[in-house]
Amino acid sequence: MPESLVSFVAFEPSHIAPARSLWDGSEGVGLSSADEPPALRSFLLRNPGLSFVALQADQVVGTVLCGHDGRRGLIHHLVVAPGNRRQGIGRVLLRRGLAALFSEGIQKTHLLVFKSNASGLAFWRSVGAEERTSLALFSLATQNAG
Repeated sequence: MPESLVSFVAFEPSHIAPARSLWDGSEGVGLSSADEPPALRSFLLRNPGLSFVALQADQVVGTVLCGHDGRRGLIHHLVVAPGNRRQGIGRVLLRRGLAALFSEGIQKTHLLVFKSNASGLAFWRSVGAEERTSLALFSLATQNAG
């Protein structure tokens, strides 16, 4: 990856629309209401300086959303545009996100990958992520909590 061609900057609200476009066109990325612009703005404000974008000619070609609850980090949407893959961009985004989380005292970070996302699974295995097959994931809608 020639450094002059790709730059890495903090994910700002101005990057939301092009990031959404990247995610919409990327196989294996699950989107929900939590990925709508108002929710993303709120996420970025709650987790300043933890998320990053890769820019090439002022175009968003990669993203990573990182946040934490004070105890554990969580990575969302580490995505690189298909034409920019296998150049180390995803690894740089990951390193920057992990370093930012570590600077806030976060020792471990989790992420979710669809079992059908073969390229995503391969990437996470290649960077040494531990696949936690002994865990089951559950979700609850907060609107039904009463």
